[in-house]
Amino acid sequence: MKQSFHYDFQIAEAFVEQHQAVLACVLKFDQEGELFGDGERNEIRLFDTLGMKVNVKRFKNPNALNTWVYRYLRPSKAERSFRYAEKLLAMGLGTPRPIAYAENKQWHGLKDSYYLSEHLDCDLTYRELVHDPNYPEHEQILRAFTRFTFKLHENGVLFKDHSPGNTLIKKTSEGYDFYLVDLNRMEFRTLTKEERIYNFARLTPVKDMVRVMSEEYAALAGYDQQQTFTTMWGHVSRFQEKYHRKQRLKKKLLFWRKR
Repeated sequence: MKQSFHYDFQIAEAFVEQHQAVLACVLKFDQEGELFGDGERNEIRLFDTLGMKVNVKRFKNPNALNTWVYRYLRPSKAERSFRYAEKLLAMGLGTPRPIAYAENKQWHGLKDSYYLSEHLDCDLTYRELVHDPNYPEHEQILRAFTRFTFKLHENGVLFKDHSPGNTLIKKTSEGYDFYLVDLNRMEFRTLTKEERIYNFARLTPVKDMVRVMSEEYAALAGYDQQQTFTTMWGHVSRFQEKYHRKQRLKKKLLFWRKR
């Protein structure tokens, strides 16, 4: 359902009858809602409405080129987040329930956009496993996470932002459930062996964690265990080297700007 207001809205079928409450989350974004996170890149606010806590993400305004691209050539980050969430759920893969997306489209391009989903209170993210090697059931969670990633790959899902903060983890009576967030960078297709293993590169610099994940993934996929570890650790090492090189460059640029 599309509504012509100040914004173009697409609302999930389950929430069409509550569309006024959905629209209000966007139209009152700057005046209401509880700020969630640091808002450094994209601003998130939480609203108590629709009988739940609603997570509303306002994406950072795109640069001059992408303003035009997202208006005329390519779906916005908000639309992709909504569409990809629907795809994941249809496959039986975890992500917070999508509610709507909204776009402020003007003739010269896309100004701002929003993605609304059900807010999920999780027990931890993957990041806690990186920072706390003594986290309860650390290896058990790590192996379950690897099985979840294998399920993504088997369903033809390449999650390009597979990084420490983008998987929410909830403990259940039967083990652990996993939910992907920050969905706008995904591809849906058959993955090569190299792409599958490379998809772990951004998760952790901890060698023991990589060893556990490579061991579990190799067993699931029928790969050679030592070769899988060697390849995965190589990708991790190169990613970490590139990341720290960029950080050093940023520090140097900041230093020279301050002079």
